[in-house]
Amino acid sequence: MSQELASYLSFYVTAISIIRPAVIIAILTGLWVALRRTDLTPAARTGTWLAVALALATWFVVIWNAAVAGAFEPRPGALPFLPVAIVLPIIIALPPLRRSQRIGAAIDAAPASWLIGLQVYRVVGANFLVLWAYGGAISGVFALPAGVGDVLTGLLALPAALYLASGAPHGRTVAIAWNFLGIADLISAVSLGAMTSPGPLQLMAFDRPNLLTSAYPTVMTPAFVVPLSLILHSVSLWQLHRLGRHAHTPVSGGHVVSAA
Repeated sequence: MSQELASYLSFYVTAISIIRPAVIIAILTGLWVALRRTDLTPAARTGTWLAVALALATWFVVIWNAAVAGAFEPRPGALPFLPVAIVLPIIIALPPLRRSQRIGAAIDAAPASWLIGLQVYRVVGANFLVLWAYGGAISGVFALPAGVGDVLTGLLALPAALYLASGAPHGRTVAIAWNFLGIADLISAVSLGAMTSPGPLQLMAFDRPNLLTSAYPTVMTPAFVVPLSLILHSVSLWQLHRLGRHAHTPVSGGHVVSAA
């Protein structure tokens, strides 16, 4: 590893040590504000917030420690742990979130633009482009589409959120389109990552195999940020669906209000 690449990775570790906890704090702060706007009792609001905070913090700490210990690095004959880390949190988190009346109340109380603007953190995916530019152990077949897709999703997050918040025509449609763009980017990145990394699915590493993407600190992106972002996209789409359903509910006089 070159000295320049080692220096950059040291800087990246420092940066994500600040950014990722800040994202978690932002999520929990937004949840608390939304819960305060509901008709739930103080005990119900506190209990709901603590349950989400404990689950999110525990998940982050477990993944971080596993990444530092090298648990996601490929080993001959061993089952890959990284796909489990990506898929399992989504399977565990989404059903109870969607069934929870308390979370549903918080979703209805929160501005729909908030969950969209929050994902401005996706611009950190430029890390893949930097690693590729440095000539590190990362494949351009993966780095270019994954890095560009992440940066594009992050850069469009705030404009999409502001457009929706403004009440402009078709704001909800723009927000839904942004969510599907972000989901498509994540699915593409995960698929290309699997096909360019050492393992049974490696089919496309034409220039060099992905080695850094399964090692700390870069592995924190697929192991934690990807499932977290997919969960946020899913909750945002659920919120937008509820918004559209409420907007088309008949009101007094038999009139129907249509969402933008």
